Amino acid sequence: MADFTELLAGYGRFRVHDWTRQRDRWAELSEGQSPKVMIIACSDSRVDPAQVFDTSPGEIFVVRNVANLVPPFELDGKRHGVSAALEFAVTQLQVSEIVVMGHGSCGGVHAALTQAFDGKAPGEGGFIAHWVDMLDDARDRVIATHGTGPDALHALELETVRVSIANLRTFPCIPEREAAGTLRLRGAYFAIADGVLHVMDDDGEFAPA
Repeated sequence: MADFTELLAGYGRFRVHDWTRQRDRWAELSEGQSPKVMIIACSDSRVDPAQVFDTSPGEIFVVRNVANLVPPFELDGKRHGVSAALEFAVTQLQVSEIVVMGHGSCGGVHAALTQAFDGKAPGEGGFIAHWVDMLDDARDRVIATHGTGPDALHALELETVRVSIANLRTFPCIPEREAAGTLRLRGAYFAIADGVLHVMDDDGEFAPA
């Protein structure tokens, strides 16, 4: 696994090769960005959306967090990183699509399913517990159908996408743009073990792309 010294070596290769090859592109990007797609993905080191979708710099606006979750629209005076990024992408960049991408072997989903951090203090797992408790209702439904084994974990991984899309629609700027036909919400799931991307249809079901 790479440490910071190795990351700097990687930067050196990027600067000599990729940056030089796309110098005009980087000059253009220095003037601004205009991505058409926002992707909400997990922070997991194994599922980089730019790599999964083979995109170039400037093509996607990405937010990553534990279990690719979107909190509901809230006016509580607190700081909301995902909400701020969403607001910027939709109202300022005017993206035409938002993709929520879940993935296999998700540690955040495992924490939600097992409630491993419940009762922990902030800094010792409490932040994780309070974040993934957005999945509590979905967790109850999954356990009622699948128990708590591997099938349940997979089912809850898919539920993260459905829950996040439902929460996206609590933001006033989302449904109004959906109704106008200027914004579309999409769901996807990347299976790490076999490298297959599954795409969600309008009924919330997933199938290989």
